[in-house]
Amino acid sequence: MLDPVKARRTLFIALAGVVAVLSLYLLKPFFFPLFWAVVIAGLFQPLYRRLQQKRNLPSLNAAAVLVLIFIILIIPAGVLATLLVNESVEIYTSIDSDITNLENKVREWADRLAAHPTTARFHLNSDTLIERFTEVVKNLANAIVKTLTGLTQNTLMFLVKFAVMLYALFFFIRDGDRMLQRGKVLFALGKDRESVLYDRFVITARATLKVTLIIGGIQGLLGGILFYLVGVNGALTWGVVMILTSIIPGVGCSIVWAPAGLILLVTGHMWEGIVVLLAGVLVISMVDNLLRPILLGRDVQMHPLLIFLSTLGGIALFGISGFVIGPIVASLLLSILDMYECSLYPPENP
Repeated sequence: MLDPVKARRTLFIALAGVVAVLSLYLLKPFFFPLFWAVVIAGLFQPLYRRLQQKRNLPSLNAAAVLVLIFIILIIPAGVLATLLVNESVEIYTSIDSDITNLENKVREWADRLAAHPTTARFHLNSDTLIERFTEVVKNLANAIVKTLTGLTQNTLMFLVKFAVMLYALFFFIRDGDRMLQRGKVLFALGKDRESVLYDRFVITARATLKVTLIIGGIQGLLGGILFYLVGVNGALTWGVVMILTSIIPGVGCSIVWAPAGLILLVTGHMWEGIVVLLAGVLVISMVDNLLRPILLGRDVQMHPLLIFLSTLGGIALFGISGFVIGPIVASLLLSILDMYECSLYPPENP
């Protein structure tokens, strides 16, 4: 005979599972806005607590923190995005108008390369080199167009998600501690493991953003100045692209300055190309090599290989937000493995 208590418990668990899945499905379109709201709220939660200690005005203090976030993060990002879009249009126009001239330059260099005694033994086909180079340039131009088209077509959805993030951010700042305590009660793991996982989440997010802002900012600034000095069009755009590509460990913004230097050499701008390549190797790349292990490895306590793989995997799965999500997932996994190891081999009492 079926136990009524067990039957009700099973039905309740099944119903709770269905409701949870449906709830997650409803929130799926707003996953990234909510994720960034949680991350930003976690970063600014200490400031909110400090304001609360002075005056217990939750809503007012949360609004003050939100205004501060808007001033120091969102407004500069909006201005930079506007400048970036305008300059990207100019870059595309320049690439589109100079494509024929660029092809002629490449053909001249390809013919010289194919006829040189040193490279002649490799039987290089100048037509193949020209075709491949032209294909790369056209793909770059098309990528810029698609990106701009996507930005203009998805403006409404972006504004909706942005509004959702701001709205959620206010409540995560004001009620974050209560939500956290509620979560600890619902998902009690024992031995205060919930706090450990939350701390790892915040520490990893903070360290990853710190690395991106500091290393990426320095590299983007240096790269933008370098491109401006050598006369590359769209120095601001390429500086921002370097900031974004700096999140890729091991490669970083070299995927920007290295092709730029080679293109300058191919198009006859010899000293400019040499300066870009030398500055990229000796200055820009050194910023990443020197600061990344110090800023990221010490905080997240992960092996550089795991940081590399989790960052690339996060970007592949979640897009640009993956550079934070990937290391967070890896850090949480390491924390859970440590907890499991401690449960198997508890420390001996002295």
